Amino acid sequence: MFVIRQALPDDVPTLLKLARMVHFINLPADADIIAAKVARSARSFAGEPVADLERQFMFVLEDASSGGVIGTSSLICRMGSPEAPQVFLQVRRREHFSRDLNTGAVHTTIQVQTDGSGPSELGGLILAPGYRGHREKLGSLLSLVRFHFLALNRAQFQPRIIAELMGPLTPDSDTLFWEFFGRRFINLSYAEADAFCQQSKEFMLSLLPKEEIYLSTLPAEARNLVGKVGADTRPAKAMLEKQGFGYHERCDPFDGGPYLEAKVDEIPLVRSTRTLRFAPGDAGLGGTGFVSCSADAKLGFRAVRTPFAAEGDVIRLPAAAAAAIGAREGCQVGLTPIGTGA
Repeated sequence: MFVIRQALPDDVPTLLKLARMVHFINLPADADIIAAKVARSARSFAGEPVADLERQFMFVLEDASSGGVIGTSSLICRMGSPEAPQVFLQVRRREHFSRDLNTGAVHTTIQVQTDGSGPSELGGLILAPGYRGHREKLGSLLSLVRFHFLALNRAQFQPRIIAELMGPLTPDSDTLFWEFFGRRFINLSYAEADAFCQQSKEFMLSLLPKEEIYLSTLPAEARNLVGKVGADTRPAKAMLEKQGFGYHERCDPFDGGPYLEAKVDEIPLVRSTRTLRFAPGDAGLGGTGFVSCSADAKLGFRAVRTPFAAEGDVIRLPAAAAAAIGAREGCQVGLTPIGTGA
């Protein structure tokens, strides 16, 4: 069985190893940054008074048979504010026509823009390589559980949510888009700029040009990356699109990857989530879904994908699933039906 639970301080070394496997802006391979994120997550799960910009929830996927952590994902309650806006590239199409030549062309431009509205954000998802392609679709498990948690804690999140998808990277985790665009104005490597971005984004607003830039001025291998994702990210993109996320011509200024967004209350998995009262017994189990419980303060938030039977406001689970999430008779259990194909 695989259990999703909140990240703990003891998970930091394993999370650092995972971060070194895959490059993600939300989870850099830095022990201090990861430890700070886990501590912030613990305060958020505990319900301590944390400002919107500081509140985030980090999940880990645990193989119950070994107790090992094999993946992670997160939810960020608010990304950016009027004082510290999110920085992105706005993509536009510009049409030009010459009457004398009776011909024209359509050009794509990019322009540095900011968003201070502070949408919520889906944080980086990492699954250990040995578990990718698993028959239980563990990547999907790590991804979709965030919508389950979001629905159960709707008041803590914004009306709009975004997902920053990674653009295609080179084998050494570099990107040609940054080399041909960002590095022309900021004399830092992709890794250096990405790391500094964890502290402040001011340098991007100060050093990147504010005017529209025609992509035709960049080499083809760079301009063709705008709005694209790498092969490993395509399944995640398809999953988000299935949940109503769309691309609105906004891209990452580092790797050119697309920003997808959706209205939280229109996400199917959010709309189908509800809370029921747990009762022992598994007679008539039929549906499959995410179930979670936070009744045990020592265990905190725990979730599994499992068969269930729901009638009225009562839910019944297999004994192993109930034990895995710490459900006791009469306690509140969150449910998101997902079917067997998710």
